[in-house]
Amino acid sequence: QLQLVESGGGLVQPGGSLRLSCAASGVTLDYYAIGWFHQAPGKEREGVSCINLGTGRIYYAESVKGRFTISRDNALNTVYLQMNSLKPADTGVYYCAADRRAAQRLCNPNGDWANYWGQGTQVTVSS
Repeated sequence: QLQLVESGGGLVQPGGSLRLSCAASGVTLDYYAIGWFHQAPGKEREGVSCINLGTGRIYYAESVKGRFTISRDNALNTVYLQMNSLKPADTGVYYCAADRRAAQRLCNPNGDWANYWGQGTQVTVSS
């Protein structure tokens, strides 16, 4: 059973940075994509950035291109989301998710949500 544990959320001022971590365990991850989803207060969860651990292909939502960077450490089975130039609109709960599929399809599931989710970590961007 794949397990995901997020860490790294917190309170930051606009323009600041945070790095989120998602540690995966329980299965061999060669054919999995892992990604980050953002759920703002009162809104639906949406894919922010996803990476396929086998192909290395990466997807970014338009709203975070140039500001967020997803990366991986294969030895640690960990995926990171470096978030720079943070805005108040980035506030919300960030969830890590994983499934055996392409990165773009993980981030844009069209109702076919990933099977594995972390517990979420709160990010608050406020002055």
